[in-house]
Amino acid sequence: MRPLSTYRKKRDFTKTAEPSGDAKVAPSAHPRFVIQKHAATRLHWDFRLEIDGVFKSWAVTRGPSLDPHDKRLAVEVEDHPLDYGDFEGTIPKGQYGGGTVQLWDRGHWETEDGDDPLKALKKGELKFVISGKRLKGSFVLVRMKHDRNGGKRTNWLLIKHRDAFAAEDVDIVADNTTSVASGRSMAQIAAGTGKAPTAFILKKTSADADAVWQSKQKARSMARASRTPRVSTPTVAMPDFVKPQLCKLVDRAPSGEGWAHEIK
Repeated sequence: MRPLSTYRKKRDFTKTAEPSGDAKVAPSAHPRFVIQKHAATRLHWDFRLEIDGVFKSWAVTRGPSLDPHDKRLAVEVEDHPLDYGDFEGTIPKGQYGGGTVQLWDRGHWETEDGDDPLKALKKGELKFVISGKRLKGSFVLVRMKHDRNGGKRTNWLLIKHRDAFAAEDVDIVADNTTSVASGRSMAQIAAGTGKAPTAFILKKTSADADAVWQSKQKARSMARASRTPRVSTPTVAMPDFVKPQLCKLVDRAPSGEGWAHEIK
């Protein structure tokens, strides 16, 4: 099967300008990883490991954990192109994976003892060491014998190994809600405000803070306009002369309908 064929089949690139995988990405001395917080139909964290020129990817429903007791369900999804790892913004509603995407963590990784990652995945157990801004230390991905979707998906478990970075009393997901690439919250990303994300996979990124994956500029302009609707103001001709309101001495303050007085 051609690399990224499943990824491309799921998307209509005439409607959404997600990376097609044609961009040239410079090799790295160490394989890269990216975790993207994704508020789609259900909130999850997309866990991506660079293997054999693509991002092998899993959707972690509750996000990663530093507690070795936690066994996080990680649903295997299609491979993604490497330049996908620089995206932070909004996938339009109605498109595959529509929702807000945040770059939650990124860095480098390697297998334990220099094992071949493809062979390890085929056997159903990948042990690796990760070095990110938030996640560090040793983890393992273990394939489950029986998935929960009648064979439609391949389910794994993401588990933290016991090491110096393990922590049973830390909720790494709850404690870290902003982007490692822009410092923005999910709400800011959805609104298109704040700083644009910095590049990691590519030398530079053309993405701005208002990153909405639309293939046509017109559609993108409409998306921006929908966030800040314009209010039209009727035009009224000014009169030639406006009589000024002047003070007038009276014996008693006026009363009746339309008048109210405040005692100072």
